Amino acid sequence: MGEPVLSVVFELIGGDFSLAGDASSRVKRILQQAGIPAPVVRRAAIAAYEAEMNVIIHADGGTMRLEIHPDETRLTVADQGPGIADVGQAMQEGYSTAPDYVREMGFGAGMGLPNMRKCADRFDIVSAVGEGTRIEMVFRHNGPA
Repeated sequence: MGEPVLSVVFELIGGDFSLAGDASSRVKRILQQAGIPAPVVRRAAIAAYEAEMNVIIHADGGTMRLEIHPDETRLTVADQGPGIADVGQAMQEGYSTAPDYVREMGFGAGMGLPNMRKCADRFDIVSAVGEGTRIEMVFRHNGPA
């Protein structure tokens, strides 16, 4: 695959809901300006938002790296959070460990990880309790959705 045509890193701050959605909106705008096909932009923006919110809700902070390659877009999100004890369970629709105050704001419905997996052409997650979580998603520019 080689070096990306463009690579941008966004810092994500855990617990800072005032910036919620900022990084994913910037990802969407960058992809649109780069001429990435609209269906790919839509899927990547949804996945980026879900990932961003998971970091804000569950972690102390993290990063979102956007890489645009000629044939694909790659999003890598890594956090310094509590990690996920049971990734299989967390991947189930509706499963959530979000605290009540987050649910009262309308977040934490347990659809973040499943939505990321549905949107991405490739979805990989690695998590260790006490260390954090790393998610890599690939969106092919001319592939199946």
